Amino acid sequence: MMPQRVRLQYEAAQRLPDTIIGCRVRREPPDATERYTRWINSLTPDQLLTQVFTSHGPTVIMPTWCCSREWFCHVGQFVEDGQGTPEDLLFFYDHLRKGGGVHRLDECLLLYRYHEHAATHSVSEETIWKNRLQFLEERVLDHWSSFTIWNAGKQGRKFYRSLTPRNRDKVVAFCDVDAKKISKGFYTFEESEKRPKPRIPVLHFTEAKPPFIICVKLDLTGGGFEDNLRSLNLTEGEDYYHFS
Repeated sequence: MMPQRVRLQYEAAQRLPDTIIGCRVRREPPDATERYTRWINSLTPDQLLTQVFTSHGPTVIMPTWCCSREWFCHVGQFVEDGQGTPEDLLFFYDHLRKGGGVHRLDECLLLYRYHEHAATHSVSEETIWKNRLQFLEERVLDHWSSFTIWNAGKQGRKFYRSLTPRNRDKVVAFCDVDAKKISKGFYTFEESEKRPKPRIPVLHFTEAKPPFIICVKLDLTGGGFEDNLRSLNLTEGEDYYHFS
């Protein structure tokens, strides 16, 4: 911890008693998880709430957390199911369900060490996926009448198949930039018991209608995806949410 960490986070927690207070971090070694570290440190105040569904997990990372004991007990403390349980993610979601806030101090107050035997590596991707999906459906999809999945590839199709039947029926289209996927015209849900089997249109992203659930990883295309998204002049948290 940096020398001023406790003082600064304690002061913030006094002002924001029902809020998890985080901070910026630097990594050791410096090149560890570069995309993740950029994400941790660069989210805007609004994105601390809108990007809670991504595979990165809590938008302020657990090693930086500060909150009152009273609030911690009110949320319900950590799930103690042992190795393989994403206890920080589960607590974070329950914190949000109970109306808690999220705040990040923009000072770098923690040296965050990476090592290959960290407990986080014991949590399976499928466990994280199921918890994220349940929270997204509860907080967003159950309240939408229809939506488009941005990504007609593997991740987008997995997302579609994983939805509850009620929310799957709300998917009006997939969208993408890949001409090969678009040229096929439709994605057929072969596992469906419905007859005829559902066929979901695949459109170019400029022809698709919001709201979107975006199943494209951030910071991986040299800015290409981000430029495409910006070109639509949409509002994050209203017109789209990130899920990847």
